[in-house]
Amino acid sequence: MLISYSKKNVEAGCDEAGRGCLAGPVFAAAVVLPRNFYHAKLNDSKQLSEKSRLKLRTYIEKHALSYCVKAVDEKEIDRINILNASFQAMHLAIAGLSVAPELLLIDGNRFNTYHSIPHHCIIKGDSKYASIAAASILAKTYRDDYMKSLGEKFPQYGWAQNKGYATLAHRVALLQEGPTEHHRKSFTVHNQLSLFKKKTTGK
Repeated sequence: MLISYSKKNVEAGCDEAGRGCLAGPVFAAAVVLPRNFYHAKLNDSKQLSEKSRLKLRTYIEKHALSYCVKAVDEKEIDRINILNASFQAMHLAIAGLSVAPELLLIDGNRFNTYHSIPHHCIIKGDSKYASIAAASILAKTYRDDYMKSLGEKFPQYGWAQNKGYATLAHRVALLQEGPTEHHRKSFTVHNQLSLFKKKTTGK
């Protein structure tokens, strides 16, 4: 059973999705849950099936005190790097909450302070605290929906299946077709292409 971190502060759980991808934006969600929030299947989004995530998204959106999902696009990722873009997406999501949080729970081990709100970075927090798990589900499902939609325009990269991650099919398509406007043009794409060429050609 996932729990709240604080018994007295209004807490917002924050998580991102898409940080390790070759293409597409990074999405982040911030969620404020009521203290009595409970769902038996609530967990880290990576531990759930797509069907379960979508059902939980509906439940979370219905019962949360406030939630917000935001994205930072590929150009901004290339400009400020993926770590800072992840923090920026979280900041945007926090700013969009209709309930002001008194404490931020961040999945992971790093974060840039948002205004003067105290925060705690929690490794694997999405498997420990309800609000972070809820944020992970919203960020993941919203990003997956976006990448599926984008994949209809670029079917050769398999985004409906891989969501922009560096699967073999995605890397093969990159090698054959080159990057699109939606690929991150910084180190990640060029490094993946270079590594894959070495593996396939031996050069």
